[in-house]
Amino acid sequence: MAKGIRDKVAIIGMGCARFGERWDAGADDLMREAFDEATRDAGIGRDQLDAAWLGVFYDEQSVSKSALSLSMALRLPNIPVTRVENLCATGTEALRGAAYAVAAGACDIALAMGVEKLKDTGFGGLPERTKGTFEDLWQPGFTPPGAFAQLGAAYAAKHGIAIDQLKQAMAHVSVKSHANAMASPKAHLRKEISIEQVLAAPMIASPLGVLDCCGVSDGAACAIVTTPEIARQMGRHDAVVIKAMQLVPSNGYELSHAGWDGAYTPTTRLAAQRAYHEAGITDPRREVSLLEVHDCFSITELVLMEDLGFADEGQAVRDILDGCFDRNGRNPCQTDGGLKCFGHPVGASGIRMVYEIYNQLLGRAGPRQLAAPSIGLSHNLGGIPNRNIASVSLFGLKSL
Repeated sequence: MAKGIRDKVAIIGMGCARFGERWDAGADDLMREAFDEATRDAGIGRDQLDAAWLGVFYDEQSVSKSALSLSMALRLPNIPVTRVENLCATGTEALRGAAYAVAAGACDIALAMGVEKLKDTGFGGLPERTKGTFEDLWQPGFTPPGAFAQLGAAYAAKHGIAIDQLKQAMAHVSVKSHANAMASPKAHLRKEISIEQVLAAPMIASPLGVLDCCGVSDGAACAIVTTPEIARQMGRHDAVVIKAMQLVPSNGYELSHAGWDGAYTPTTRLAAQRAYHEAGITDPRREVSLLEVHDCFSITELVLMEDLGFADEGQAVRDILDGCFDRNGRNPCQTDGGLKCFGHPVGASGIRMVYEIYNQLLGRAGPRQLAAPSIGLSHNLGGIPNRNIASVSLFGLKSL
């Protein structure tokens, strides 16, 4: 029976480019920015890498369709490079590929890179695949805000919550993330906002206003992984190790069965269950020190608190308003500002979220540092509520 990769893979270096409207930089520049920080952190040279994984979603706008873009931009030593894509879990998928290769013994040291150049498309939000300045930018029908607005409406109806009360909790989510981003120098949106500003912001898709939506950014993030044994041989005394990595795609249930009421994400619940089992976690509220979740919209973070087991069914609104997920709360969420303030350059987001957990576990988070965190959780939700891919990963600090 499969035992997973718990404690078999250590992260020895991470890097993150500054996220934002990076008109000054191409995808190659962003990757080099993240790579240079990661290799300095790991204390290795590019010639020590055995293989690499590149996560990029909008390849038509960001990089070439092949893995050559990573190999050439970083001048890698002719090692295997694999390009991956898995919706909004693309960055995490790159890290999963590198981690599995190390855990299997296929390579000693592996690189995972995620990158996206969204601002160059000329589109205000996430562009349609193959859309950009070279094609018609208007696409009727589906929009991400519209899809996640339906999640909010279904959640409120199921639990008998007034829309005004739901909006108050959603506003708290956004205000909390912006406050955290003030101490996060690589975040795109570093400006405090108020509850009143969120509630008065222009409506996008009820109940989502402008300030309930994450930004659109360029960015890149990078991780270097090896085994704990090799990390020890390199002189490491402590390392951030991967406790679990679980990926759950929809199988059509949400679109084809009346058993799903539209008020939660079944894939997240299953991925969390599997990840907790792999990591040996029995009480996530007590054992998990911080969360980085896929807050593409404030309602998504709210619903995910229940899907991940950090709030009881129908109680996320109460727990959010009570400050349970604030930086000084029971389970701090988005200590760096999250997608809300970094934006969501799709290929980069998953690794960027791990970058925050990595720095928090190592005590390197500066003014936003938590007191002695031990376990961190990252979560991605790729797609929309009725068809998506959920990933849940857990990380811990281990003495070598």
